[in-house]
Amino acid sequence: MTANIPDALKNEIKLLIIDALNIDDVGPEEVGDDDALFGDGNVLGLDSIDALEIVMALQEKYGVRIDDKNQARFILKSITTIAEYIEANRTR
Repeated sequence: MTANIPDALKNEIKLLIIDALNIDDVGPEEVGDDDALFGDGNVLGLDSIDALEIVMALQEKYGVRIDDKNQARFILKSITTIAEYIEANRTR
């Protein structure tokens, strides 16, 4: 399924996350598409509060709704999982 996800969308998501969280010491090229965004060793150093900010930014930019906490854990697993969700559910 990931073959159908445009690289441009993945890069756009990386930039959105970096911008929304005001991360200035990591560039989008340093974030792998399938790298874990949360947990030990994540390159962005994200936590649960960051997850809320990411959800709000995704909702605002793409019109997607992520209301279920368990669903959010899966969707926010990596850039690829976020991109797949956006492709399937975007309204913008």
